[in-house]
Amino acid sequence: MATTISSNLTRPEPQALKSAIDALAARFGNRLVTSQAVREQHAHTTTWLAAQPPDAVVMAQETADIQDVVRICARHGVPVIAFGTGTSLEGQVNAPAGGVCIDLRDMNKVLEVHAEDLDCVIQPGVTRKALNEYLRDQGLFFPIDPGADASLGGMTSTRASGTNAVRYGTMRENVLALKVVRGDGEIITTGTRAKKSSAGYDLTHLFVGAEGTLGIISELTIRLRGIPDTIAAAACSFETVRGACQATILAIQTGIPVARIELLNAEQVKACNSYSKLSLPETPLLLLEFHGSEVEVAEQSKNFRDIAAECGGGDFSWTTKPEDRTKLWQARHDAYWSVKAIRPGASVGVVATDVCVPISRLADCVTETEDDLKRLNLLSPIVGHVGDGNFHCSLLCDVEDKDEMARGEEFMHRLVERAQAMGGTCTGEHGIGQGKQKYLKAELGPEALDAMRALKRALDPQNIFNPGKIVPAA
Repeated sequence: MATTISSNLTRPEPQALKSAIDALAARFGNRLVTSQAVREQHAHTTTWLAAQPPDAVVMAQETADIQDVVRICARHGVPVIAFGTGTSLEGQVNAPAGGVCIDLRDMNKVLEVHAEDLDCVIQPGVTRKALNEYLRDQGLFFPIDPGADASLGGMTSTRASGTNAVRYGTMRENVLALKVVRGDGEIITTGTRAKKSSAGYDLTHLFVGAEGTLGIISELTIRLRGIPDTIAAAACSFETVRGACQATILAIQTGIPVARIELLNAEQVKACNSYSKLSLPETPLLLLEFHGSEVEVAEQSKNFRDIAAECGGGDFSWTTKPEDRTKLWQARHDAYWSVKAIRPGASVGVVATDVCVPISRLADCVTETEDDLKRLNLLSPIVGHVGDGNFHCSLLCDVEDKDEMARGEEFMHRLVERAQAMGGTCTGEHGIGQGKQKYLKAELGPEALDAMRALKRALDPQNIFNPGKIVPAA
């Protein structure tokens, strides 16, 4: 499934592009790649947006590489797009105006770990799984888990969230400082390792969520947590989605320190059972995780069981066995692939989209969304980090069926409008990229977009950093 996003962007002049690529080839040798296969790989998208490959890819190994690419591209007016692992869902790595992609996967070193201060300094290509493997022997972990084994630089750029966000926050709360390469190739240092500061503008959080449109992150300082003494995973089935949402709301409002609380509607449970070889009751389901001491985990589980019973919850089971916990959460992380397996076919694709609402409106938003799917005769399993009011729809559509595609577009538009009308947002964690630019004006207002454009012009006057993303053209 591929939808082309139109833009008013202008590609660089052919001679300017050739001059930039020649200069990069002289600097990087075989670390500059222009083959079609590699270029297409760096425009890879896992959702409905058409791939738009760059003209060349540079494999960066150190900060100086990023600086030199930016300086050369700035000299010739050529766009620069940062690439981590390519798991973003709204076209963030596309190159609609062509240009040069900087692949950061080889910048994957953990530079410093300060166990006593619960922080570390890393390069942007470090992935969350690699980081946690590195930290395990020190009794530490990084809690933000978006499902995919994304790079920490990419997670910062898209302000990622995940299954642990209800307890540990999102990337916004877990990034202390950044080093960012700006448009002239110089480096901005946005903060220090101190846990709090009131020194000047909050530049760190200006770049968290900027999707590479203001500069390229070359180093991160992030918060760490201690691995809990006891971790318990739990599953509880419900008669209705509304009952599961109400249990979530009550658990949060009563202060149960749940680490994870995930909703799967009946369609998603069916898909997970088939794909991951599980035998869960095929009704709405909450998956939970509790962290703490053995006594604390037992108390948290009991308190949630009582709440679930009040909301129509059925069988409640929990386990502390690592192998059982891993099997359950791997099934959750494989939700996207389980949905793809429901309806195989070359012309069938998955449109992965998300919204987030105040938690008090969660039950209304999810149930109205399910009603919409029935009315429009569409299949879209629902799964979400509902402890934050965030949920995802994985819409299955046949790209060759114009009527089904039209109904799919209507559904996605109504989903966003519903969330915004409830005081929510068009995206809880996927970012804006290309795909959701059209919803920003209604959500934030034209004045906010003008402010964003002013920031973009100030920090990237040539518009070379990931052009065509986030802020729509005026």
